[in-house]
Amino acid sequence: MTGISASADPALAFPFIGGRPCLNFVATLGRRHGTPLERLPDPATLARWFAEAELAADDEPVPVTARDLAYARVLREALYRVVRTSMAGQEQDPADVRLVNEAAARPDLAPQLGPVRWTAHRPARAALATVARDTVLLVSGPQLDRVKECESPPCSLLFLDDSQARRRRWCSMDRCGNLAKVSGYRSRSRAATTR
Repeated sequence: MTGISASADPALAFPFIGGRPCLNFVATLGRRHGTPLERLPDPATLARWFAEAELAADDEPVPVTARDLAYARVLREALYRVVRTSMAGQEQDPADVRLVNEAAARPDLAPQLGPVRWTAHRPARAALATVARDTVLLVSGPQLDRVKECESPPCSLLFLDDSQARRRRWCSMDRCGNLAKVSGYRSRSRAATTR
């Protein structure tokens, strides 16, 4: 899924621009470098994220409990730290590695034919296992060197740079890239008028 999902509050819309399920999941906590923006305030919102991330059947919302939500947030932060330390070539926290590995070892979502849909005994935990496995594959595979953090100071989104030249700087041109271009233009215009 690409783009930004619909939400009653635009600030809480899910940005599906990371290029990988795990990067989209860690983006459910925004503005990490300032005042964090929690995009998963309640179990229903996590269920909506599963649906919009295409980790649930369209006609069957994933049942999510308060306990599932608490676990998802803890796992999300461990996934984020594992990706960030891997990007920096640093040693990972053993507790984070253990949590990610335990989540990835759980049964994940099983695709079913006709119509295509996902099934699982515990759908919320299975969806999180799928995301954890994606993290393991990302940090241990060749695409890790293509993961970047958006260069916009208030943004903290991680994304997979799939551009041909590998020089992408923004999570999205529609989001931060356009804002940076407008800001640069205004700055140059002010500088030109003060000369």
